[in-house]
Amino acid sequence: MSKIKRKEKSVYTCSSCGAMSPRWLGRCGGCGEWNTLVEETQVRGGKGRGAASSSGGPTARGASGAVPLGEVNHEDARRIPSGIDELDRTLGGGVVAGGVTLLGGDPGIGKSTLLMQALAKFAAAGHEALYVTGEESASQVALRGKRLGGAGMDRVKVLATTDLEAVEKAVRACRPHVAVIDSIQTIRTRDLESAPGTVSQIREVSSRLIDLAKEGGVSLFLIGHVTKDGSLAGPKMLEHLVDTVLSFEGDRSHAFRLVRTVKNRFGPTHELGVFEMVRQGLREVPDPSALFLAERPTAVAGSVVVPTAEGTRPLLVETQALVAPAVYGAARRVATGVDANRLAILLAVIERKADIHILDRDAFVSVAGGARVDERAIDLGLSLAVVSSLREVALGPKVAVFGEIGLAGEVRAVPRPGPRVVEAVKMGFTRVVLPKGNAERLTTEERRGAELMPVGTLNEALEVVFD
Repeated sequence: MSKIKRKEKSVYTCSSCGAMSPRWLGRCGGCGEWNTLVEETQVRGGKGRGAASSSGGPTARGASGAVPLGEVNHEDARRIPSGIDELDRTLGGGVVAGGVTLLGGDPGIGKSTLLMQALAKFAAAGHEALYVTGEESASQVALRGKRLGGAGMDRVKVLATTDLEAVEKAVRACRPHVAVIDSIQTIRTRDLESAPGTVSQIREVSSRLIDLAKEGGVSLFLIGHVTKDGSLAGPKMLEHLVDTVLSFEGDRSHAFRLVRTVKNRFGPTHELGVFEMVRQGLREVPDPSALFLAERPTAVAGSVVVPTAEGTRPLLVETQALVAPAVYGAARRVATGVDANRLAILLAVIERKADIHILDRDAFVSVAGGARVDERAIDLGLSLAVVSSLREVALGPKVAVFGEIGLAGEVRAVPRPGPRVVEAVKMGFTRVVLPKGNAERLTTEERRGAELMPVGTLNEALEVVFD
């Protein structure tokens, strides 16, 4: 009796949100993105997350597995320090057994280098470490490991494969404490006929790897590719599935690299780790403020130092602005390290609320050193840098500025003013321009060594700084 061949069915999956459609559409009905639907073959019978072990570990009870919170064993979420303090800072103190971390960044930024160094530290501390590479051969990984050096590098186990089933077999055989998948877009499962990197493959592979990590208590790192706009490639569901999302940032033309926490179920978000790229790999920067201000020019118009607060760490950065006549028609707005839309808003506030004619001029702003600042506390410093460049008048060399600017020209309070002031004083800045709402809440200890200059509006800040 001849076997009946199953007829394959094609569906169109959105590469942005993972929504499915029976036919091609120019715009996804789920997320509204254009030209993101990709044709894939629908295959049933994948293992998926439903194949996870139902034992529930040591906290399972009966059929439901539900227990009171007071009876949960906290040792199940123990942390393992990586030995790299800047990485542990972003992770909240170290990796969690069974936790899954997604690390994304531009090509060549140093993702593989950082995790190879971390695995060597884990191995040197006596932990089993496994590195799975789908982009390089084992010999290429060995060459990089030899260049990086470090105790424990020779004890890191390497597996070069793109087959998910081979990865699962190796993890169950080696039983590593920490494993790295480089990268999630290169791994594919035999249960699906689609190519590696497609939405269906990433969804299935990531689900099974996460189940494997939870079942075996493996601290798993997934390296992810990013798109041209800097977002992680693949369905958005991938970021929801993992426990921690880290973003590797920095300009490859600069030596500085920033690891920023975007999501963390086991610790604070928006933490920041700072590294410097050297020949031997990535080196920690324990005092990033001194590093970012090392080459700061003094008594130069358009330069303002801003104390930012990334997570629990205050960080001083230099904002620079250059205002020039618009020679080629419409005025240009170029921003590096800050949001260009925010710059346009601040220029409009300066024009209307401070009565300074600037909208008909070119404005170029940047954060020196390749850093990126997304918080609103940079508004006041950025505005003063623009006006300083326009007037060709430099701020004092010992002045630091922070505060958010509203559309009415008011200067609003920002979170964590105390650590910002303390860090500024530590770096030798004696005068701090800050919002009035923040100055009123500072303690005596936080005020020590600083001459506070509280302001309530942009006009007040201009008078205090320039007059």
